[in-house]
Amino acid sequence: MSTIPPHSFPELPSQLVLQRFYEMLEEDVGFGDITTNALVPPNHPAHAHLFTRQAGVIAGLSIATIVLQDFGCFVNQKQKDGTAVQADTTLLTADGRATILLTLERTLLNLLQRMSGIATATANLLAIARKANPNIRVAATRKTAPLLRLFDKLAVIIGGGDPHRWRLDDAILIKDNHLAFYSTPGEAVNQARNNSSFSTSIEVEVTNVNEAISVADAEPDIILLDNMGPREIKKVVSSLSKSHPTILLEASGNITPNNIAEYASTGVDVISVGWITHSVRALDLSIDITPTQKKTLSGG
Repeated sequence: MSTIPPHSFPELPSQLVLQRFYEMLEEDVGFGDITTNALVPPNHPAHAHLFTRQAGVIAGLSIATIVLQDFGCFVNQKQKDGTAVQADTTLLTADGRATILLTLERTLLNLLQRMSGIATATANLLAIARKANPNIRVAATRKTAPLLRLFDKLAVIIGGGDPHRWRLDDAILIKDNHLAFYSTPGEAVNQARNNSSFSTSIEVEVTNVNEAISVADAEPDIILLDNMGPREIKKVVSSLSKSHPTILLEASGNITPNNIAEYASTGVDVISVGWITHSVRALDLSIDITPTQKKTLSGG
């Protein structure tokens, strides 16, 4: 089918990163870190050492650097996002006030562990799928954690995957609950085209071979083959690659590391997988924080 150019790695604006992180930090800190405030002098310097406890693909270090620098820390990022590392690899070090490092520790670690888990799962799926189909794209879905979509989708990109839609305003995706209002998928596609900008891509979900072939005549940009088996998908690919070669075909539903190669071999352009974000297994990372010289840092 069609060739899709690779998704570029986005550099998020620092202000957006900080805004989202401060929301997460507020949830954890509340009115203050009373343990740290009771035990650690406010200007005492400390050194933080972030490292891995297991192998995986690292994601979120650029986020951690932005946050730590905003809190006045000196940061030395040892690895780049997207790097595959072994256990016991140093990822980042930071020097700053002990109170700052101790208060930030858990929120930063939670975010980086989740992002690295998503990036690792994405990279593993992509490696399996591309053995069967070198041009396949592995995409996320909107099954992300509430308020964490920005970082979840970024982690997918870092792992080599595609973010798919970031939000509902990105593209039109006509699903079964939308189709319930129309007689045919083709009718829904035409209605969507009449009520949207020429620049808006339109994707429609179908559940069998006949629906896929029928809706292709309405010329959607993408057809989502939902919960269809590899044998059915091959029939769709074989038919539409000749009659409608510009329509992208996406497979989704019950796709796992155990069967993704079989789906990739059907010739679809994209495979979307929800579990890489909704059931992510965090990568095991750790932060050691140790006091440095007794000289206190300047105020501010």
